[in-house]
Amino acid sequence: MHTKVVTLTVDGLNITGQLYLPPGRVPYPTVCVCHGIPASIPDPSDRGYALLAEQICRQGFAVLIFNFRGTGDSGGNLDILGWTRDLKAAIDYLCSLPEVDKSHLSLLGFSGGAAVSIYVAAQDNRVSSVVACACPAAFTFFTQVDKPQSVIDHFRSIGAIRDDDFPPSAEEWLGGFKLVSPINYVAGISPRPLLLVHGSEDETVDIRYAYKLYDRAGEPKQLEIVDGAQHRLRQNGRAMAIVLDWLKSHAKISL
Repeated sequence: MHTKVVTLTVDGLNITGQLYLPPGRVPYPTVCVCHGIPASIPDPSDRGYALLAEQICRQGFAVLIFNFRGTGDSGGNLDILGWTRDLKAAIDYLCSLPEVDKSHLSLLGFSGGAAVSIYVAAQDNRVSSVVACACPAAFTFFTQVDKPQSVIDHFRSIGAIRDDDFPPSAEEWLGGFKLVSPINYVAGISPRPLLLVHGSEDETVDIRYAYKLYDRAGEPKQLEIVDGAQHRLRQNGRAMAIVLDWLKSHAKISL
């Protein structure tokens, strides 16, 4: 496979990523992978999303992975509304490439990245399908805390909020999490296909969220509960096998 370093400029920030292109005839069905909200200081040796991208690419897909603002080598600070703009810019970039089959552009999101994927896809018909893994129905932890500053201090301590003067308003920053509530947008994905994947033992996002999202979503939709799996589904072989089979079936790929 061929790989290419990608740098997008969004709101004056550099958003860094990597594009993976398989061999064979262009254009390729394409998957844009959206990571979750960091819970701790990142492990620089963790190649989890790169390994996942390589796995998907070997199945005949072009794959884009990137770091949302405030994470990895991307600039800026963690800001969920900013994340929605980052993802829109990633879609713009993919749609500009001759290698990308615009009729098969899927989003694969994990946790907070899944929430952003649903929010953006509901308002952008360029997205042909969505896979949401361990997705919250709403960011209740962020929006119901008594002391917003404590949430900001946590993200500052793990390097996701980097500037001393960010955010200008803690209330507005938290309000972004309230706005980007998948439960309010998931119905807007229909009639495009939606796959929801959740671990039965998810310790971070309650499994009830998966059922709530499924109930609210329109057709076609599919819900897969992975028995015994916890929150980090990208590390679960059974979950990723389900995701890959579903993506291939909707991209009409048979290998």
